[in-house]
Amino acid sequence: MAIQAEARSGTSARVRVQKFGTFLSGMIMPNIGAFIAWGIITALFIEDGYAPVGVLGGFGENADGDPNTGLVGPMITYLLPLLIAYTGGRMVYDVRGGVVGAAATMGVIVGTDIPMFIGAMIMGPLTAYLMKKIDSIWDGKIRPGFEMLVNNFSAGIFAALMALFGLFAVGPVVTLFTDAAGRGVDLLVNTGLLPLTSILIEPAKILFLNNAINYGVLTPLATQESTETGKSLLFLMEANPGPGLGLLLAFAIFGRGMAKASAPGAIIVQFIGGIHEIYFPYVLMKPLMILSVIGGGMVGILTLVITGAGLRSPAAPGSIIAVYAATASDSFVGVTLSVLLAAATSFLIGSVILKTTKSTEDDMAGAAAKMEGLKGKKSSVTGNFSSGTAATDGPIRTIVFACDAGMGSSAMGASVLRNKIKAAGFPDVKVTNSAIANLKDDYDIVVTHQDLAARAEPLTQSATHVAVDNFMGSPRYDEIVELVRASASADGGLDPKNPMPAAVAADADDEAAASGDVLAEQSVILQGRATTQEDAINEAGRLLVDRGAVDTSYVAAMHERERSVPTYMGNFLAIPHGTNAAKDLIKRSAVSIVRYPEGIDWNGKQVKFVVGVAGINNEHLTILSAIARVFSDKEQVAKLDEATTVDEVLALFGKVNA
Repeated sequence: MAIQAEARSGTSARVRVQKFGTFLSGMIMPNIGAFIAWGIITALFIEDGYAPVGVLGGFGENADGDPNTGLVGPMITYLLPLLIAYTGGRMVYDVRGGVVGAAATMGVIVGTDIPMFIGAMIMGPLTAYLMKKIDSIWDGKIRPGFEMLVNNFSAGIFAALMALFGLFAVGPVVTLFTDAAGRGVDLLVNTGLLPLTSILIEPAKILFLNNAINYGVLTPLATQESTETGKSLLFLMEANPGPGLGLLLAFAIFGRGMAKASAPGAIIVQFIGGIHEIYFPYVLMKPLMILSVIGGGMVGILTLVITGAGLRSPAAPGSIIAVYAATASDSFVGVTLSVLLAAATSFLIGSVILKTTKSTEDDMAGAAAKMEGLKGKKSSVTGNFSSGTAATDGPIRTIVFACDAGMGSSAMGASVLRNKIKAAGFPDVKVTNSAIANLKDDYDIVVTHQDLAARAEPLTQSATHVAVDNFMGSPRYDEIVELVRASASADGGLDPKNPMPAAVAADADDEAAASGDVLAEQSVILQGRATTQEDAINEAGRLLVDRGAVDTSYVAAMHERERSVPTYMGNFLAIPHGTNAAKDLIKRSAVSIVRYPEGIDWNGKQVKFVVGVAGINNEHLTILSAIARVFSDKEQVAKLDEATTVDEVLALFGKVNA
């Protein structure tokens, strides 16, 4: 029992560090483009750059005889820390958290003479968290009409106080830490011990602890050094693709089975794509191979120390393309040698290990599953080694459907899956819907349309992601139900062969009948006049306008949404609705239904029913739930297709919730 408790404690500590690192990277990664922009401007326009321009690079004097400030200094001093602070604050408390976090960060910026990245990573989330707690004190207690006044002044006053706190308290402490860490790095460089850090960095990568090291320590120190010297080798200590390249080459030549067959493809993903986690299963399958990447990392760092090479800005992802894009103008030879020698060392050590150790049948699928266990979520690269079945740690409690606006397709998809999961006997699993912009990283599973998956994944890195092309009847829903069943069984709470009875209490939104205020008789047309997709959207949108539910410009937003992500749902149904930015154009919730008996071509799909949607808060979700139930049942769709009166249509949706 003591051993088990100790193991759980170690795992818990690792997971906490992983989450901390993920949170840090969540503040940095969305702003990498700004770092690259700063690096390009620095490389081009500083006094020693490729195209020195004083007014841009910040050297020389202007026409009035004053020093040129340029772009380089203000970007690194103000822009980048404020972006980090805003991103961190928004992660904690949406836009309100981002605003107060960025405002408070000005305190640590003006109180120091170094780039205040660490200060921004502290002040942004901290201020947002405290603001959230303060708002909860009077939540629901403000008299109507005074909400904006209280919200604006409370944010302004608290942000000002936190800026003072940052100036006098946080700034000096961060400066002391940064100076101490910088002296520690200098000591390691001067004593020749810096390459030994690979003994920590490379295993940390395999355990997914590298984000805490990279974004918590290396990137802030490297950025400060880069502002002083124009480059830093610290940027490349974790991002060097050489060690992983050498390891994969060793498996490609001397490996066996699935490892040998998959290694060449993995090289492209790792070296060109910059996704280093592609080689983690190879190490987990044969743990002794960790010596290969440690040796490669040490040689790569030693080469950078000897040649004095470095990068101007972070290389993210760790692709050779990103590395060269960030390489300082005088460091291409040194960086190239660092990558090549690291790869050669890793290859030699790995080859010796593979040739001299006992050969066993590889288990890449098992190693990939082990890697996902360490990572704590589904990996985007393990499809190279496994059948693609999702994996989770513990029971699944929350599932979210995400779309652009969070009020149409996602709501209906959530309703369909919610019904399936309830029928399977899991009423406690919460299935919700959300706009992608409002996603938080606290869901177990995130379901998105395949065209939106790339936008949702960075916001919910801890979740298992499922991409579908049809919200109404995707076969992946059955996979999710089985995943819920398996996770419940693994947790010991349920026999997968004998789930809970399907007869469970319905949610409030499923109990209520479709609201006549949302779907009214005048908003249903059985013989639509449109013959094209564009005209059909106009026809459904005009019904919403005629009801006084939306402004006329909302129809244009419906077209904009359709251009970005099609709203075809399957079973002859499309539900055009506005973008997330168009929610201000909605006056009240409403739904329109137009039937086209002959069908309309909808991006290659036949659509007979066009449902226009405009929703405020969750008022429209009842009728969308009803619509989802109808269109997930082919018999109900047939009845709707045969309806001869509007009353039949309204009655059909009303009976769904009975």
